[in-house]
Amino acid sequence: MNSVTVLAPATVANVVCGFDVLGFALGAPYDTMTLRLTSQPGVVIINKDDYNLPTEPRRNVAGAALLALLRAVSEPIGFEVEIAKAIKPGSGIGSSAASAAGAVVGANALLDNRFTKAELVEFATYGEEVASGVRHADNIAPCIYGGVTLIRSTEPLDIIPIPAPPLYVTVVHPQIEVKTSDAREILKKQVPLKDAIRQWGNVGGLIAGLMKGDYALIGRSLEDVIIEPVRSILIPGFAEVKRASQEAGALGGGISGSGPSIFMLSQHETTARQVEAVMQSVYHGLGIDFHTYVSTINLEGVRVMPVETEINIPT
Repeated sequence: MNSVTVLAPATVANVVCGFDVLGFALGAPYDTMTLRLTSQPGVVIINKDDYNLPTEPRRNVAGAALLALLRAVSEPIGFEVEIAKAIKPGSGIGSSAASAAGAVVGANALLDNRFTKAELVEFATYGEEVASGVRHADNIAPCIYGGVTLIRSTEPLDIIPIPAPPLYVTVVHPQIEVKTSDAREILKKQVPLKDAIRQWGNVGGLIAGLMKGDYALIGRSLEDVIIEPVRSILIPGFAEVKRASQEAGALGGGISGSGPSIFMLSQHETTARQVEAVMQSVYHGLGIDFHTYVSTINLEGVRVMPVETEINIPT
C-alpha cells in the first residue's frame, strides 16, 4: 500500500480518579486521516478542516509523532498526511491524541506493521508533548489499543488493557475551550496523604469493578478528590450536569481529560439517552452551545482502511 485512510476515535482520559493513568476509546466522534508514503524524507501536513492548526511538522501533533516514528526507520522515506478533524481541539476528548495516534497507526500500516502497539504509543506521545508539554499516554493508549487501558508506568512504558463489561458513555462537549496546558497549570503540586489514600482506593476499586463486571463497584469508585475539585471550576454547569445525570441513573462520571467535556457511564442505553437529555437541558438553560455523543466503549481503537495500491519502499 502507498496510501491508507484511518479513523482515529475520541477518548476519555483520567476516568475520574485515574489521572494520567486510565483512559478508554469512544465510538464517536473521530478524525479522518489519509496518509501517503513518499520517497521524499520528512513529513508534509495538509489540513482539511477549519481549525488552522500548524502545518510545520514539529509544531503539529501528528507531525511530531510521525517524525518520532521516522527516527526509528532506516529507509529514506517520508509521509504526507491529510487531516480532517471532527474532534475539536481543546474539547477534552483526546483531539491531539487522535491526530498523533491516527498518524502513527496509519504510517505503521504503510510499513507492513513493523512496530508494536507499545512502540506506536511511544511515538505518539511526542505529539502529546507538543499539545500539552507532557508526554502522557492516557489518551494515546486507548486510541491505539482500543477499550480501557491502564498506564502502569511511563518510564518504562507499561500499558495494561483492562477488560470491561458492556458500558454506555454519554459525553457533553460545551462549546468553550479549556487548554490542557492551562488545566495542568492550576493543579495542586502537593496532595494531602488522606486524599491520596482515598484516590488510590478508588482507582483500585474502579479497575476491580471493570474486571469483575460489578456495576455498583464501578459507580462507587467514580470519585475524584484531587483533580476534579480544582478543574471543575473551569466548566460552567459541571456540578448541575453531574447531579442531574446521576439522578437520571448514571453510574457516575466526571471531567473528560482536562475538560470542558463531561462524560457519564451507564449500564443501559436507555439510561445513557436519558442522561444525554438532562445534559442538553442544563446547557440549554445556561445558553451555552454544546454537542452530545452516546456510544459504547470502542474496543478497536484506530481503524485502518486501505485505499490504494502497493509500491516498493525505497532503500
